Amino acid sequence: MATSAARRLRQSAREVFGWERLRPEQLLAMEAVMERRDTLVVMPTGAGKSAVYQVPGLLIPGPTVVVSPLIALQRDQVQALLRREGTDAAAVNSTQSGRENAAVWDRISEGDVDFLFLAPEQLAKDEVVEQLAAAKPALFVVDEAQCVSSWGHDFRPDYLRLGQVVDRIGRPPVLALTASAAAPVRADIVAQLGMRDVHEVVTGFDRPNIHLEVLPFRDAAAKRRAVVERAAGEPKPGLVYAATRREAEEYAAELGLLGFDAAAYHAGLPAAARGDVHDRFLSGELDVVVATSAFGMGIDKPDVRFVLHASVPGSLDAYYQEIGRAGRDGEPSRAILAYRPQDLGLQRFFAAGRPDPDTVTQVADALAEHDGPVRPSELRAGTGLTASRLTAVVNLLEQVGAVATDGGGDLLPTGAADPAEAARQAVELADAHQQLERSRVDMMRGYAETGGCRRRFLLGYFGQPQEAAGEGGCGSCDRCEAAALAERGPVGGPAVLAGTGGLIPGPAAPADPEGEPHPFGPGALVRHPQWGEGSVMSEEERHLTVLFESVGYRTLSLDVVRENGLLTVC
Repeated sequence: MATSAARRLRQSAREVFGWERLRPEQLLAMEAVMERRDTLVVMPTGAGKSAVYQVPGLLIPGPTVVVSPLIALQRDQVQALLRREGTDAAAVNSTQSGRENAAVWDRISEGDVDFLFLAPEQLAKDEVVEQLAAAKPALFVVDEAQCVSSWGHDFRPDYLRLGQVVDRIGRPPVLALTASAAAPVRADIVAQLGMRDVHEVVTGFDRPNIHLEVLPFRDAAAKRRAVVERAAGEPKPGLVYAATRREAEEYAAELGLLGFDAAAYHAGLPAAARGDVHDRFLSGELDVVVATSAFGMGIDKPDVRFVLHASVPGSLDAYYQEIGRAGRDGEPSRAILAYRPQDLGLQRFFAAGRPDPDTVTQVADALAEHDGPVRPSELRAGTGLTASRLTAVVNLLEQVGAVATDGGGDLLPTGAADPAEAARQAVELADAHQQLERSRVDMMRGYAETGGCRRRFLLGYFGQPQEAAGEGGCGSCDRCEAAALAERGPVGGPAVLAGTGGLIPGPAAPADPEGEPHPFGPGALVRHPQWGEGSVMSEEERHLTVLFESVGYRTLSLDVVRENGLLTVC
């Protein structure tokens, strides 16, 4: 079966898509799809995840449904498929008229559409799910699958209903795709989507062609000058990520005054303006896009030469995903982080908010007073909460099973627990999420301030073997380069980085030699007497990084763990 399927897959890839060869991991995933197995694929940005559903989608009978979070990304994918001879693709979304969407459903019912793209909010509508069930999909694809997981950095409540949708439309095979998902996130994706007998294809997170560098600063003005100078001096095109909309516009304006074709991109711009920046960047008209995190998901531009973060991101998950937009052509590129420790305060602010217990209890009580469906507008009027605060509370109650959402958007109390118990569980969940987000900020600080190989630290965060960064370091980050220079000459203490107003510490001291063998290697499931169950992500310099379900990431001294018996293997 595998040999026959592989031959057909290679032939389709060559004749329809013009791909002369498939990567081994792509072919493994495609074969699993052809065997109608649920499949989870984790591949770095630019590794060809879309091909995993596109090639088999033309060989199995019935339409392939692709759930994609961004309408702009859907548009690009549809257009790319339509350029291939013998393929037909369409999308149903809120930017199209009712008549246009109805025409798409007519074509699907007639068997004329190979690939149908939907945003997750479309699947909250009963009529959409019913039409989808009638079409008998051959494959259900969840793109950006990290959005399914509450452990993922990009969690989106709209994705929570996808597991139910799969059952309602006849349980076609599920293919989940993501660029970054450590082991706990992968397990949560499988659970949330109700995947069975899952075939996992997880490729290395390492992108050795991307040079990693951190520029440390104490002074905000010095950092600002250096960001503009560095963006101006790097090979083009490039991306600059800013923390706020205002900063994005100001950096873009400054680069424009220097003679570069630069544009800002953020969620506050009109949709037409965002689309224009997106299209101009992809076509090569822009040297630099200065953006908030709103820009980037699904950007398919192979020749981005640098990604420069003007402020520290809130997590290494987000950072890895954003720097992954550089060097997709395999050519040398740079990922540069302008790091000022005070900027972490802003990220802590973003990570700190959660509904208070009284508010959660108020909403749970209000829902319990209704015997049937409740309109969100009615609930807002009764509780006096804003739409955003109410949505945050309802999302928590939905995650603990106290409320469900029907196809029309009404809220349905499930009666699974009394209001007080449901509120308690929701608050506990919110606390766990908050702890996780704060721990992610701390891990981001650890990356920026590490004295060792940055690539080793980054790979360790995702639970990749440390050997992926090389026994003597990666040779392609500022720390390893500094260490190599130190070996060739005297070490005179901290090296001044000209023009940055900051200091790069000298090379780190060698790590302690490894001690006795221990069972706490990356991937080990462990239990802590206070924090409960967790998963070991990495070991570096006699320290373990563990992701605990209750408190997020924690770094523990291996010697202290062993001396005090702090961890046991589950």
